[in-house]
Amino acid sequence: MKAISSRTIVLASLVGFAVGGKIYTLNECVRGEGFYDSFNFENITDPTHGRVTYVNRTTAESLNLTYATSDTFILRADDTTVLGVNDTGRNSVRIRSNRWYHEHVVVFDIQHMPEGCGTWPAIWETKESDWPASGEIDILEGANNVVPNQSTLHTSHNCSMSNHTHQTGTFLTTNCDASVAYNVGCGVQHTRDNNSFGPGFNRIGGGWYAMERTLHYIKVWFWERDDPCVPLDVRTGAWIIDTEHWGIPAANFRNSTECDIRSHFGANNIIIDLTFCGDWAGNPAIYNASGCPLDCVTYVNNNPSAFTNAYFQISSMTVYE
Repeated sequence: MKAISSRTIVLASLVGFAVGGKIYTLNECVRGEGFYDSFNFENITDPTHGRVTYVNRTTAESLNLTYATSDTFILRADDTTVLGVNDTGRNSVRIRSNRWYHEHVVVFDIQHMPEGCGTWPAIWETKESDWPASGEIDILEGANNVVPNQSTLHTSHNCSMSNHTHQTGTFLTTNCDASVAYNVGCGVQHTRDNNSFGPGFNRIGGGWYAMERTLHYIKVWFWERDDPCVPLDVRTGAWIIDTEHWGIPAANFRNSTECDIRSHFGANNIIIDLTFCGDWAGNPAIYNASGCPLDCVTYVNNNPSAFTNAYFQISSMTVYE
C-alpha cells in the first residue's frame, strides 16, 4: 500500500501546575507518514539475540513492512519467506525516535499489535548508547501471546521498587538493576486486564497506552477501546491534559530510598520494534510454557504464514511536556 499523506505537528511546550493536578501541553502529534519523519529505522543486529533481521527504511517500504495512510501507521514482519539455517532472521522493523525525552507524557492510540508464537513486540524508551545508565521503560511488552501486558523498568545499580497498592497491576519483581537475575528488571503485570496484550487486545480494536515520567515517579495506564472511563483528553488527543484525573495506573514506579528516579533516568528515545525468539520469547522454559509448538527458531523459520497478524497498527503518538 502506498503511503498517501503525513502530518507531524510540533508545538511550543509548557509544563504547568494547577490545583488538583499536573498540567501538560501538547508538544508533538505524530500520525501516518509522520512516523517516517519522527523516527529512524535501525538496521542493527538485535541486542536481544532474536531470530530477526531489522531492515532499513528503503527495504521496509519496498517489502511493504511499513506503510501509512493519513491516520495510521503499519509496522510488520515478513510473512511469506521460509528461512534457511544460514539466514540471519525474519525481516522485521525497529524504529527509534529522532527526539530525546525527559519529563513527559506519551500516549499511543493502537488499533492492533503483533501476535503469534515466537513474537516479542515492544514499545519502550531508552538511550541505547549508554544502556542501562539512562534507564529503560518498557510501556508495552510481551511474548508468545502470553497475557497480560507487562510494564518494566531496567536500570543501573541500586534501584528497587517497594511493593504497594497504588496501582491496579501486580509486581512480579522489584529489583530494577539490569545486572541482577539476567536483566529481568522490575516488572508489573497488568493483571486487571487480559485484553492489554495479544489476540485479546486485537479482538477489541486495541486501545490507548500512556506513560508519564517525572522526577519522582513513572506511571503506565491502559484503556480498552470501548472503556467508558477513557479520559476525554486521552480519547480526543487534547492540547492540554491533566494526568491527575486519569485514575489509578496499571503500573506505578515511585521514588523511594531504594531508588532515585532522577539519577537513574536520563534523556531517552522512544523505540517501537518486533523481534522473534531471542532472550525472552525464545527461552525454552518460557516458549514451551506458552503452549507453542516445536522450538522457537524452528517454528519461526518454517511458518511464515503464522505471522500474518504480526503487525502494529498505530493511529497516533502524542507527546506532552
